Amino acid sequence: MAEINFDKIGLKVGLEIHQQLSTNKKLFCSCNPLESDEYTTKFSRKLRATKSELGEYDPAALFENRKSKTIIYYANPQSSCLVEQDDEPPHEIDTDAINIALIIACSLKSSIFSEIHTMRKIVVDGSNTSGFQRTMLVAQGGYLDVEGKRIGVQSVCLEEDAAKLIKDEEKERSYSLDRLGIPLVEIALEPVDGSPSEIKKIALALGRLLRTTKKVTRGIGSIRQDINISVKGGGIVEVKGVQQLDQLERVIEYEIKRQHGLILISERLKNLEKISKNDVVDVTEYFRSCNSKIIKKAIDAGASIKAIRVKSFAGLFAYEPYSGIRLGRELGQIVRFYGIGGIFHSDELPNYGIENSDIQRLQELLESNSNDGFIIIAGENSKIDFAIDSIIKRIEDAKNGVPAETRGAIPTGETVFLRPRPGASRMYPETDIPSLVITDEQLKLAKSNVPKSWDESLIDIQGKYSLNAQLAEQIFDSEYLELFEKICLDKRQSPNFVASILCSTITNLQRQGLDALLLKPEDILKSFELLANNKITKESIGIIFEVIMSGKAKSVEEAVEKTSITSLDESELNMILDKIIHNNSNIIIRDGVRSLGPMMGIAMRELRGKAAGEQVNLLLEKKIQKFLSDKK
Repeated sequence: MAEINFDKIGLKVGLEIHQQLSTNKKLFCSCNPLESDEYTTKFSRKLRATKSELGEYDPAALFENRKSKTIIYYANPQSSCLVEQDDEPPHEIDTDAINIALIIACSLKSSIFSEIHTMRKIVVDGSNTSGFQRTMLVAQGGYLDVEGKRIGVQSVCLEEDAAKLIKDEEKERSYSLDRLGIPLVEIALEPVDGSPSEIKKIALALGRLLRTTKKVTRGIGSIRQDINISVKGGGIVEVKGVQQLDQLERVIEYEIKRQHGLILISERLKNLEKISKNDVVDVTEYFRSCNSKIIKKAIDAGASIKAIRVKSFAGLFAYEPYSGIRLGRELGQIVRFYGIGGIFHSDELPNYGIENSDIQRLQELLESNSNDGFIIIAGENSKIDFAIDSIIKRIEDAKNGVPAETRGAIPTGETVFLRPRPGASRMYPETDIPSLVITDEQLKLAKSNVPKSWDESLIDIQGKYSLNAQLAEQIFDSEYLELFEKICLDKRQSPNFVASILCSTITNLQRQGLDALLLKPEDILKSFELLANNKITKESIGIIFEVIMSGKAKSVEEAVEKTSITSLDESELNMILDKIIHNNSNIIIRDGVRSLGPMMGIAMRELRGKAAGEQVNLLLEKKIQKFLSDKK
């Protein structure tokens, strides 16, 4: 990214943080906010876009509506009820959630409204059974202090979380209702200039402020960052679903490259002709003799094949101002949302079984020449025209640079097209919930509960648990702080060891590709309980976590049974060590006292998880000395 000057391109980044609140119930019912993989209820819905009070359709809602997907919902009565199924009106707003939102607003020095109104935000992608999300504006203004610099706050909202996406297929999309309705706070910051690393610091500071309240949930999925990114001369692009800070930095870097690349592409498109209806031709019959397996499969499935002529566009679909940034790729992402696998464009052909003879016949049919470009698209009759309209609009938008749109973050740090940016027409008042008056007593309580700063909280953790600064910071920033404090209530546990396991061991296992989501809090608590009762050794903790995170065991008990890591008593340990010394006496005779290292390696291969390393080392050293003494 060194080749791009952030100031020169006019980079602006605004952060929106969505943080789940730690309450004992959902925002509009008494259901427990628990996630489960077991569902006893299944039902389906077809959602459609409706006009706003001003008689207008929201562009994002219309885009989702055109996909015509059936939405399948899975529910568990332990975590959802008729409110989540939209078969019962919402109950009273959870008072705890309101009070936590007020504390957070006070922590940001925001101006809290005396009366709060619930609004409906149209969302028809299926993530809300009702077709809208309930949200309320709690406060505006204020600031966040980041290394002596004040970052302005636009708004603080309280809203319900969306359903959890399970799978997304061509004609169906599936959600579970566990997460739907969990209260979360949305904090929107003012757009700022700065490098990706500086934006990461801002997100880190805001996350730390939220965690100091000790009233927010932790863990993957409990906090999500949306980023509004723009460069000079381009529209605002909202990137949704960034969950990790490292990913945040990579996403911003990618979007800077993508958006600046689109500006450079637009400079080559300024004076090109518009695409007309005459430029779109049905070529299904012309491609029946084509050798492309993809084309043949589409025709056999009953799809139509259409071609779009784009005048004077030769070379422009594949033009890459930066590696991987090209208009052809942008167009391919758009059509996938209509259940269409992708497109072929003239700059990548002949390829995929489409031969020169096919291209020549197509150019004759389109009345195009070598300076023109074209696109080939295959799809169902009910979807292909919508997809073609989106392609034509995207090419026209490309002439103006960066279109305003909503994109999704993927694990690689890149972004993919999701839908157009929503407009003002998506919001309207909620008719089922009365307005809330914020009392002086509530404000006074909120102000009195504003937490200590992050620096003060860190000093408290260091002092309370005798941790060094680095380990205290790691455990505070991790998702395991509350679990750490719960484990350390047992004075038999070493806080340094507990923090090291939670911050280092689990992270290292994740880096090996293992799944931390398989490791439940109760598994962690149970493992440390076994350690405190001398049922397992310190080394066993990592083994148990590894087996569970790899999916080889579903519980601590099963992991212990599969790995045979129950702690040995001293007599059993002595017998094993004596046998090891007998079998490897030649090493001891050759190396003398220096054989302790190699012998430890041999012993721990057999005793890993069954005996503490310190104990093995001490016993082995004595046995080696005795062996050498006896030999003399």
